[in-house]
Amino acid sequence: MKSSLMRYFLALTVFFGMVSSASALTAEEYIVLNPPRPTDSPGKVEVIEFFWYGCPHCYRFDPYVAAWLKTKPDNVVFKRQPVIFGKRWAPHARAYFAAEVLGVVDKIHKDFFDAMHVKKKPLNTEEELADFFAAHGVDKETFKKAYNSFAVDMKMRQANEIAGSYGIDGVPAIAVNGKYKVTGTTAKNYDNMINVMQQLAEKELKALQASSGAQ
Repeated sequence: MKSSLMRYFLALTVFFGMVSSASALTAEEYIVLNPPRPTDSPGKVEVIEFFWYGCPHCYRFDPYVAAWLKTKPDNVVFKRQPVIFGKRWAPHARAYFAAEVLGVVDKIHKDFFDAMHVKKKPLNTEEELADFFAAHGVDKETFKKAYNSFAVDMKMRQANEIAGSYGIDGVPAIAVNGKYKVTGTTAKNYDNMINVMQQLAEKELKALQASSGAQ
């Protein structure tokens, strides 16, 4: 009986060892950023999602991000960063930044994707965007004031600089702690983008803990 149990547990050990090995990261699944980019979250691990509301891949990826956010460790800081690759992208980035200024990102984010990709609303003009925000409880004039504010103008300028510094040439893309970049091309699918990002974030957390413990 004991020998049967031993063989059983040995088989389990081998199995879980194989699973662990299969899920280990490979160098092809992410890009090392050299030199590392500066982050805004000292003492924590920073994760940035680069996206565009008009991108169908970003729309499909968003539920994966939303699911991960429910389990995100407190010492991981998550940021969304709209990318502006052309004139069509600019109004959507500006709308996101206006939502940040107004503190309504959580109210509008998912519905913005749905409006564009399910309801097929372009949301390209200031008036269309004002109507969309009004449907989410934001006064039109309040939205327009934020949309055209100096704070949003500044964020728009910074958006191009940030995307350029990370070498973003497609979305969605994820940066981990200024050191790594994960894309659909490197990770191959949405689920693995999250998996690779999680493992890289965990690696950075362990390094952070080791560094703080050594002090």
